[in-house]
Amino acid sequence: MDVTDPQFWIAVFQIIAIDIALGADNAVVIALACRNLPENKRNQGIFWGTAGAIGIRILLVFFALQLLALPYLKITGGLLLLWIGVKLLLPEPASESGPVVKGGATTLPGVIRIIIIADTVMSLDNVMGIAGAARDSLALVIFGLLFSVPIIVWGSKLVMKWIERFPVIVVIGAGLLGWIAGDLLTGDTISQEWVATQAAYLQWLVPAACSLLVIGTGKWLTARIQKKARASMDLLGKD
Repeated sequence: MDVTDPQFWIAVFQIIAIDIALGADNAVVIALACRNLPENKRNQGIFWGTAGAIGIRILLVFFALQLLALPYLKITGGLLLLWIGVKLLLPEPASESGPVVKGGATTLPGVIRIIIIADTVMSLDNVMGIAGAARDSLALVIFGLLFSVPIIVWGSKLVMKWIERFPVIVVIGAGLLGWIAGDLLTGDTISQEWVATQAAYLQWLVPAACSLLVIGTGKWLTARIQKKARASMDLLGKD
C-alpha cells in the first residue's frame, strides 16, 4: 500500500483509533496489577508488562486468524479473565508483621504473570482489529504495534495516579475485566451465532452479569480474608 494512496492514511487513522480504544484496557490491567508494587519497582512492572504485551501481540499477529477459529478458546479466555478480575480485588494474605495488603500481587514476577495472562486473553481481538485495518500491510501492522506502546505506558501510569486518589477505580477496573470476559463468553465460535440470532440480549446481559460477578465475588472473598486476618491478629495480640 503506497503512502500516496488515501486508503493508506485511512488505515493509519483506523489503527490509531483501535490502539487508543483497545489499549486502554491493557493500561487498566497493568495499572491494577502494579499498584501495590514498591514505588521503585512500578516502572519495572510497567516496562516488563508492556514488553510482554507487545511480544504477545507480535506472536498473535501470525496466529490470530487460526486461533480465533478454535472453539472454546474465547470461553476459556473469558473464564481466565474472570479469575484475574477477582484476583486483582483480593488482598494479600496477612503476615505476622502486619495486616493484609489490599489488592493483587505485590511482587514483580507475580505482577508480570498477571499482566501477561490477562493481555494474552485480551489481545486476540485487538490484534485482529489492527491486522484487519492494516489490509495485509506488514508495515502498518508494525506501526500499530509500536504505536500502542506509549498508549499502554502512559495510560497505565495515569490510571495508577487516579487509583491513588480514587481507590474505587480498582473496583471499576475489575468490573471492566468482568465485562470483557462476558464479551468473550458470548463471542466464542460455538456461541456467537446462536446468541446473535436467538438471544441478542445476552450480548449485554452476560457481560453485565460477569462484571457484577467479579465485583461481588471479589468483595465477598476480601471480607472473608480480612475477617480471618483480624481474628489471627487478635490471637497474636492475646499471646
